[in-house]
Amino acid sequence: MTGASFRRFLVRPIAGFSVVAIASTNASLPVMAQLPNFQPPPAPRTQNVPNVNRAPTETAYTLGGGDRIRLDIFDVPEYSGEYQVLVDGTLNLPIVGSVEVEGLTIRQASDRISNLYARFVKRPVLTVSLLLPRPVKLSVAGEVTRPGSYTVPLTEGRTFPTVTQALQLAGGITQVANVRSVQIRRRGAPGSQQQFNVDLFDLLRNGDLSQDISLRDGDTIFIPTTTTLNSAENRLLADATFASQPNVPLKIIVVGEVLRPGPYTVTSGNVVQNPAGVTGPSALPGGAGNVVGDRPTVTRAIQLAGGITPSADIRRVEIRRPTRTGAEQLIAVDLWQLLQGGDLAQDAILQEGDTIAIPTATNIDPAEAPQIAAASFSPNLIRVNVVGEVARPGSVEVPPNTPLNQALLAAGGFNNRARKSRVDLIRLNPNGTVSKRTVDINLAQGINDQSNPILRNNDVVVVNRSGLASVSDTLGTILSPVGSIFTFFNFFRIFQ
Repeated sequence: MTGASFRRFLVRPIAGFSVVAIASTNASLPVMAQLPNFQPPPAPRTQNVPNVNRAPTETAYTLGGGDRIRLDIFDVPEYSGEYQVLVDGTLNLPIVGSVEVEGLTIRQASDRISNLYARFVKRPVLTVSLLLPRPVKLSVAGEVTRPGSYTVPLTEGRTFPTVTQALQLAGGITQVANVRSVQIRRRGAPGSQQQFNVDLFDLLRNGDLSQDISLRDGDTIFIPTTTTLNSAENRLLADATFASQPNVPLKIIVVGEVLRPGPYTVTSGNVVQNPAGVTGPSALPGGAGNVVGDRPTVTRAIQLAGGITPSADIRRVEIRRPTRTGAEQLIAVDLWQLLQGGDLAQDAILQEGDTIAIPTATNIDPAEAPQIAAASFSPNLIRVNVVGEVARPGSVEVPPNTPLNQALLAAGGFNNRARKSRVDLIRLNPNGTVSKRTVDINLAQGINDQSNPILRNNDVVVVNRSGLASVSDTLGTILSPVGSIFTFFNFFRIFQ
């Protein structure tokens, strides 16, 4: 041991403390390696530690304008009392006058006041306690329903607001909010600012309450706009406590291949207003209203617009959504996946200002028509006018995707004066033009664009007269004056 130059010091135990043994050496590592039973310490393992942006730890409360404190100086009651921090961050105290306490903790303020009173009081023993904290003023910006400034009074028994509570005050987040990187900006030392991020999606998914930090006076919360939209995550966010309220009316626009395109104001439970002036749940097809508590979705909006037309392309529905940055996000919706696989993510939740566009299909598969017609976002009935030589001419109501043959049968079929080989189909096109075509009729033909096309709302089917009926009517018109003359002479014969 002498060659190794080891020295060992034993510290004797003292009351209230534990025994501590301290060993020191000036031997080099090769000498230590020669000692019996010596095992060198294992080399530390290198681990891949993820770069996690953690929320800040809670810091001590700092004083500011509006705080009400209690100052107690031992054995000097005339200087003790309750005082309020003024707007400029100072306390006006007896004898010492104005004391700057802005940004100081309770302990720091107590030390500063004690040093000032030491000139007048020998060994002052004083206590500073916070009676009533000032109201917390917050700023919320970005993807929230009502961005702006909010003041939270801290009355007795009320704690400091958290991030999620502040978002609730601002009306909740929008559907394009990036809750994975919520920015908190906090005032630090004079002239400086701290910024850190919290992950509210981690709070929803794993219940990490450390992400829902308590806020301080002057904090700013900024919710950035997400660059990638995930419909499944949006549904989870829509049910969060800091999401927008489901009963708030939304103004949306539905355009394209629907029966009644235009703007709508809707709530989660019913229709508030639509262009036709219809209000209440009866505005929906079949008189069915939305379930109270549900959020407006794409299919609900299409229902309010009367349902899709037979020429709608439900695979390429598009939502145009404005963001707080002024840009517009495009969300693709495939309602065919909703029908085929029950993919609820395709029935996207709407938000204020959304525009839903339903394009026109270039090719319609007749085999898919019955399934689309039975969908909840298709109209229950469409109106078709069948005029001319049928048993019951006029307007008939038929299910959507009804072919021409069935509309003729719904009007009672041809009468004995009709030309049964062909009819005229008059259609109002989406661009405002009117088209007319002649369709060869074959009642045994299935759905076929040439001889048995699918009808649209407000189509007009004209059934003309047969050739024999046309000749008969022409002769009747020609002979009608002659018959009138004979009738006139027969009248005078009565009086002869």
